Amino acid sequence: MKESIVILKSEHRSISAVLLGLKHLAEMAQDTRIKPEFQVFRSMLRYIDEYPERLHHPKEDEHLFARLLARCPEARSLVEGLQAEHVRGAQLVRELERKLVFFEEGWPEGAAEFLGAVDAYADFHWKHMRKEEDEVLPLAAKALTADDWAAIDAAFASNDDPIVGVPASKAFRELFRKIVAIAPPPWGVGPERNAGR
Repeated sequence: MKESIVILKSEHRSISAVLLGLKHLAEMAQDTRIKPEFQVFRSMLRYIDEYPERLHHPKEDEHLFARLLARCPEARSLVEGLQAEHVRGAQLVRELERKLVFFEEGWPEGAAEFLGAVDAYADFHWKHMRKEEDEVLPLAAKALTADDWAAIDAAFASNDDPIVGVPASKAFRELFRKIVAIAPPPWGVGPERNAGR
């Protein structure tokens, strides 16, 4: 398997792990007896914004999708749809951030709206990643040349994601450590949410 495909799938798994943790914590936050640790929500949204939306998706667009279109013009509709989903994903992150601000400022009001936004974003993103893995990657495997893959591999190898083990920048390492430190089990090592009951 091409190195870039391994990296892309690993990045998808790391994004999914953060989304699962975010969903779990948003569900826990529906209990209005315990004020959520909003810092962990902010950190997770920062990861979702800065990593997938600013690093992962642009590399897909600029390297994998661009080369696929050059070799396989019949993939245009699929690729353009995925690129539009990248734009839509960034809009949904802004919506998540707005819902979190309303939730934090109005707690306990806003919990259900925040959970709804989290569920919508997670569902959207999981469908998007599945389409990339099930539709784009098989087309790319057939259409791209060794030179194409070498360039794509080099681009994907430069990603900085502390979760998947690619050499990470200090900022992402610190962000990941922060999420792990403040998120309650099983998503992190922070305090148990029900410790005060």
